[in-house]
Amino acid sequence: MSSMMQSSRARLPQLSRRGFLQAAGAGLFVLGTSHRDAWAQSQTQTVLTGSHFDLQIGEAPFNFTGNKRIGTVVNGQIPAPLLRWREGDTVTLRVANRLAARSSIHWHGMILPADMDGVPGLSFAGIPSGGEYLYRFKVNQSGTYWYHAHSRFQEQTGLYGPIVIERKGGERFPTERDYVVMLSDWTDLDPERIFSVLKKHSDYYNFDRRTAGDFFADARKNGLNSTVADRAMWGQMRMNPTDMLDVSGYAYTYLMNGVTPTGNWTGLFSRGERVRLRFINGSSMSFFDVRIPGLKLTVVANDGQDVEPVTVDEFRIGAAETYDVIVEPKDDRAYTIFAQAMDRSGYARGTLSPSAGLEAEIPPLDPRPLLTMQDMGMSHGSHGASAPGPVDHSQGHESSGPRPVDHSQMNHGAADPHAGHDSSPAVDHAAMGHGSASSFEHPASERSPMLDMQVEQPNIGLDDPGPGLRNNGRRVLTYADLHTIGGPIDRREPAREIQLHLTGHMERFVWSFNGQKFSEATPLKFRLGERLRITLVNDSMMTHPIHLHGMWSELEDASGKFQVRKHTVNVQPAQKLSYAVTADAPGRWAYHCHLLYHMEAGMFREVHVEPGDGSASHGAHGDHS
Repeated sequence: MSSMMQSSRARLPQLSRRGFLQAAGAGLFVLGTSHRDAWAQSQTQTVLTGSHFDLQIGEAPFNFTGNKRIGTVVNGQIPAPLLRWREGDTVTLRVANRLAARSSIHWHGMILPADMDGVPGLSFAGIPSGGEYLYRFKVNQSGTYWYHAHSRFQEQTGLYGPIVIERKGGERFPTERDYVVMLSDWTDLDPERIFSVLKKHSDYYNFDRRTAGDFFADARKNGLNSTVADRAMWGQMRMNPTDMLDVSGYAYTYLMNGVTPTGNWTGLFSRGERVRLRFINGSSMSFFDVRIPGLKLTVVANDGQDVEPVTVDEFRIGAAETYDVIVEPKDDRAYTIFAQAMDRSGYARGTLSPSAGLEAEIPPLDPRPLLTMQDMGMSHGSHGASAPGPVDHSQGHESSGPRPVDHSQMNHGAADPHAGHDSSPAVDHAAMGHGSASSFEHPASERSPMLDMQVEQPNIGLDDPGPGLRNNGRRVLTYADLHTIGGPIDRREPAREIQLHLTGHMERFVWSFNGQKFSEATPLKFRLGERLRITLVNDSMMTHPIHLHGMWSELEDASGKFQVRKHTVNVQPAQKLSYAVTADAPGRWAYHCHLLYHMEAGMFREVHVEPGDGSASHGAHGDHS
């Protein structure tokens, strides 16, 4: 890690991978609060407060890279205005659509009625061109959230914005300053063009593949035979260990509060103040690894829910996640907020500073990460204890019961109808814990040429920071570090389990649950009031942020103990994890990967919460601690 400069007014920031970027950007979100004054706002940024809001979706020209492009805006801005609500209020939002196409707004992470959720085709018909829609719901939670389009690629072209909800009784962890830090990925390319390219050449934007020079370097380090065997194995799988993100910095300019790296978004502080930074990943396809060289980060909330404070040097934030962190600068100098893309192809950055115009040194990008055989399910990277738990495989896959699998190898080429299975009797799930790596089966629907990988040895722990962050010399946050204050909302043990496999075919860019695209799948059925467990097994080499609308996902550790309450859960390559859900929200809900192009390529399911034999609702509505 590079050392920090004390303060420098003249030094040019490190250029990004596409050369000099225009400093002109929208939505500067210099929003600091202090004990002396209310939320401040810059000349180009809007903060909307109260209980009644008028929002207008439209188009406007933007120039982030030296090329003028048309963005999708709310009230003329990218990002959209910051909405500040109060817990317990009823908010009314009148949204007008001035686009030529149908549009929508989804209030991400909000617990609300299904017809207010904003997903066209499920909860409502969408907002027609020239039309309006009136959203009205009670705010039953507090914390940091965001809103975005749920209409094709409008989110990618700029329709996203932050939400901050004031907690009744004030913040549990008060600070003197409070800033939103919204990360996003802008492209000058037509998203339809990106999607079309990915369908034809899924690795088109991966400009950091291994070369002949890498081969000889690895041979000198690891030996010729080992290096040849490694290349042969990846070649046989027809996969690439550098495939961390589908769309890289070649196509993206990474923004912080709508500002490019050279634009240098800045938040001010006075020495000794506590500063809350509300990080929101509003990107379409990007994971960011965030740190502030010279400062420790105390994480106090995740996905809007307060957690027991944990101090780290760095954290990974997946698409759609939010993290609140508190920092305490002790010196009168500038600090760089550094958010590098997971594949190290670029970064967003800003500055915390005691005065405007100061900058600190921008650290170099970390080395390009490589996926390992652990990430392909070839070995157990982390282990967890197992405990008994009821399992019901009546939903999520179609085979009659689990069968033992051969754990000596990972199964690729799932087109073989017998791959990964044998005719042995079903495993007795009453005698094994849901956290056990072996307590799963590959559903019959995974026997498809649209899958290129199946995992037979999933990693079941929550303490792995993920590819590119392991053993980097910094204290990196993991889900094992997060503990929601107050525990679970619903303390009933889940009565049944739905197991879903995250599946895809890298070369064909097809993504699915259980080998079935959305167009091929039937809805998942939840019984109103029931407590159930969802277990996800990632049968792919990509990390997927999975989002269930309308209900909380209460993540469990490998033994089935409650860990943290979330609205979006990152599932790493070859990982198996579980979370409990209380189905207290009747209606039709979306359930999908929050990587936008994965969702559009088929990794989407519909959830129906219907009257049934579930017990009474326990009301999963926010921070009940």
